Amino acid sequence: MVYNLALHYSQNVEDAQEITQDVFVAAYQNLDSFRNDSAISTWLYRITINKSLDYLKSKKRKKRFAFISSLFFDDSNDLKHNPAELNHPGIQMEDKEALEELLKQINELPDSQKTALILNKIEQKSLAEIAEIMNISSKAAESLIQRAKTNLSKKVNIERRI
Repeated sequence: MVYNLALHYSQNVEDAQEITQDVFVAAYQNLDSFRNDSAISTWLYRITINKSLDYLKSKKRKKRFAFISSLFFDDSNDLKHNPAELNHPGIQMEDKEALEELLKQINELPDSQKTALILNKIEQKSLAEIAEIMNISSKAAESLIQRAKTNLSKKVNIERRI
């Protein structure tokens, strides 16, 4: 469950493994803060979402730093990072390009919309479960999913026109 969710966020096996490890370390270190208000799986989902988003933000910062360094220093080759290539098991080659584009568009959504969409469409969670995991109302979860779908369809239509 943790690994699959991390994989949906990172779209990279190695990154998902690192996030998964971070989640279980954090869960172990914070076990005393678990209040039994909800299922332990809900608590782990929350930690996984937070760790995944933090990891992706950190990765973006490193890319920006590498780019800026490359403008000033020739020897910054070790910092340069090529755009991440989709490395997700179970995806056939012919579907890879289309899926990469879709995931790119999903990654450009605001974090809350992205999270709600992943939990609903990929993790197959109900609105009630999404609301509990994200600590929001069911109506807010439904609204986030709808806005994510609307934003995605706008992005896809713009891409098609270009």
